[in-house]
Amino acid sequence: MTITAQDIVSLTTARAQLSELAEQVKAGAEKIITKNGEGYVALVDAHRLDYYHRLEQAHLHLLMLDEVRRGLEDVAAGSTRDAREALMERRQARTRA
Repeated sequence: MTITAQDIVSLTTARAQLSELAEQVKAGAEKIITKNGEGYVALVDAHRLDYYHRLEQAHLHLLMLDEVRRGLEDVAAGSTRDAREALMERRQARTRA
């Protein structure tokens, strides 16, 4: 969705026209509320916000799956080390320093 100039509203205007803005948002618009001329908060339909949160969660799951895939590729290629040994080596290096 494209944000237009009509979708940018000052906090003062938002206070005075909250009911009207809420109806516009419910009809599909999104509003950016500014404070001192800068973006402050957004007014978004609750269902759309829930959808955005689900998209974000799905994105995080995809990132984790990619990390798992790369880890499994490292294991298959023999490019891994035992974590306990690596931690012990780091501790020993710190005590020598």
